[in-house]
Formats: sequence, structure tokens, C-alpha cells
Amino acid sequence: MKQPRQSTKKRSIASSSRSRPWLLYAVALVLVLTAAIALLLGKNKWFAQSQVDKHSAHHSDGHASGVKQPDAESAALVSTNSTTPPGAAPDGMVWIPGGTFWMGCDDCDMPDTQPVHLVTVDGFWVDRTPVTNAQFAEFVKATGYLTVAERKPDPKDYPGVDPSKLVAGSAVFSPPAKDVALDDITQWWGYVPGASWKHPEGPGTTIEGREEHPVVHIAWEDAVTYAKWEGKRLPTEAEFEFAARGGMDRNRYAWGNDLKPGGAWAANIWQGRFPTKNLAEDGYERTSPVTAFPANGFGLYDVGGNVWQWCADWYRPDYFATLAANGVARNPQGPRDSYDPQEPGIPKRVQKSGSFLCSDRYCSRYLVGSRGRGAVDSGGSNTGFRCVKSS
Repeated sequence: MKQPRQSTKKRSIASSSRSRPWLLYAVALVLVLTAAIALLLGKNKWFAQSQVDKHSAHHSDGHASGVKQPDAESAALVSTNSTTPPGAAPDGMVWIPGGTFWMGCDDCDMPDTQPVHLVTVDGFWVDRTPVTNAQFAEFVKATGYLTVAERKPDPKDYPGVDPSKLVAGSAVFSPPAKDVALDDITQWWGYVPGASWKHPEGPGTTIEGREEHPVVHIAWEDAVTYAKWEGKRLPTEAEFEFAARGGMDRNRYAWGNDLKPGGAWAANIWQGRFPTKNLAEDGYERTSPVTAFPANGFGLYDVGGNVWQWCADWYRPDYFATLAANGVARNPQGPRDSYDPQEPGIPKRVQKSGSFLCSDRYCSRYLVGSRGRGAVDSGGSNTGFRCVKSS
């Protein structure tokens, strides 16, 4: 039986050393600072994808005709193990036998996904779906845990700011009324006091009717704490990508090489003009139930789209080049530290999957070999997670 754990933990060294950028932006608004300061803080991007992708032509037509097929020599290096599961499957988990695969993406126009390199992972168990609101509610009921978004910020992290202005909350997506420049995320993201996993769009909203949707507004610390309570852990980036590929070799998406196989949307992503109009052709404007779309080849749901999902690894854009220079990487655990040249002072962890906000005009990181990143002490209305368990 799961034992109740403490409701709060010490912030990690990484997260305590840096306060939440979006909260700084919110405080700046509350205090009506100068436009220059507000702009500076607004550019402090907390979320996983902080630049405009320029590769929509690769997949906007929904066809696989432009996909370069792997050559026979490199394809021969790919394998999926025949390792049998080490016992009965834990509830809600799928056995991934491990194997060797080409990790990354050379034709995505995303420098941090290059070069494609060989990686071998051992077998492991992985959650069939992202953690749902119902599952997270069970955890909170048993432990009394408060997520990072629910905690009032520590005044020590905000010297010179009136403590009464420091309120708990999180970043929420809100579509602007007209087209805006895609280099200013403050046009569609805003810090909402009171927003949390229980109130996804802020006060007055609930998860009622969304029990089987993925839990959101999850910071990395929240995901780690839940995983430990379950006797699990977060996946490494390599484990996530191997599992998401579903046994295929250098496929563009978790479901294959067609964006819309058979003319049907295969994941919860953005359709329409981002960020003003989501046509919701896939049936959803925001999150969707975790089994709303078909599973991949390993029987996993939502390994592309719906919500970003935390990994254990620190983020560095040059990490793949480091791995590739040393031959086949076996069970890589990520770099020793974090570095994002766009925000060099903010510790970040890898995120995978993309989310319901990713489109062919912006983000596009539902591509299975792509990478995201997020500040460790921040979540948002499109950030969740799933867990794994070693064999």
C-alpha cells in the first residue's frame, strides 16, 4: 500500500536557485513596472519550446512522400530485443523490451535533434498513458501534496517585491483575438493566479469531466515526487523516444510517417492558424482523454501531442553531438548539467511529445525525434508527465 508522504519537499538546488520566470512577469504586471522591464521579463520563456520552428513544409501536407527512407546498411543496425517481461505487468504499464535505435531527427530543421545517433536501451516498464487527473487526485488525497503552482512563492526569491503581491498560480494559454508575431509568447501565455492542476484555466474552472485527461500544471519536482510515491521514476529521454517510436525506424511521428493516416488525425495537436484559431478538427481545443487517439506500436497512448511530458535528463542543445562522438550510447542518462543558450541562467529538463498547442506553423515538436525543454520549477496548462519502472 502506498504510504502518505510529506506534503512539501525542499526545492531542488536547481529550482531554488532560480525563481519562476512567469511569476516574475506577473509581478511586474501587478506592480505596473515600465514597459521595458515587462518586455524583458516577458521574453523569459519558461516553457519547452522557445523559438519558432521553420520546417512546416516537412509535414503540413500530411503525406509521407517526402520522407527519406533509411538505407539498408543503417537500418540493419536497428533492433528490438525479444526480452520477455520480468513478471506480471504493473497496473497500467506496458513492457518495452529495449533495443537499439537511431535517436534524433536530421531532417526536422531543429539543431538540437542532430546528429541522429545510435542508442541502446535496456528493457523497462512504462505507463500506458500520461498520468491522469484521477490518478494525481488519488496521490494528493493520500499525501496532502501541494504542487509548485499551488504554493505561495517565497519572498526570499523575490527581493524588493511586496510579499502581498506574491501569489500562487501558473501559466495558462489564452488565444489572442487577432494574429500576432510568433516571437512574443506573452501574446498567448499569461500568468494566472490560482491556476493549478485542479483549476487548469484558473479560478472557476475544474477538472470535473476531465478525470481521464492528463494532469497539467506539473513542474518537474511534482512529477518526480509522484513517481517516487508510485515506486517509479521519470523516463530518460532515450527511453521515452525508444518507446514513442513503437518499434519503427526513424519514423517521423509516433504513429508512422503520415501526419493523418487514412485521413484521420492521429493525435491531439493544433489545427488552424496558431495561436488565434484552433479549428479542433481532431475534436479537442485543449487536452483530450489520454486514450482518445490510437496507441502506437508498443501500445502506448499520447506519446505525440496532448501534453508535454517531463524526462529525467538535463537539457543541453549539444548533447546529441557529444553522444554521437563516442559511438553507440548505452542507456544514456543525459548531460551532467543544463544549458540553454537562449536562457543560460535557467536550469531546464528535457520534455518530449509536444502538446495540443503544437502545429505546423509553430512548435511542431510532436515529431517523435524532436526535443523540448522546460524550466524545472515551472509547469503550464499543457505540461504533464508519465512514469517508468526499471525491470
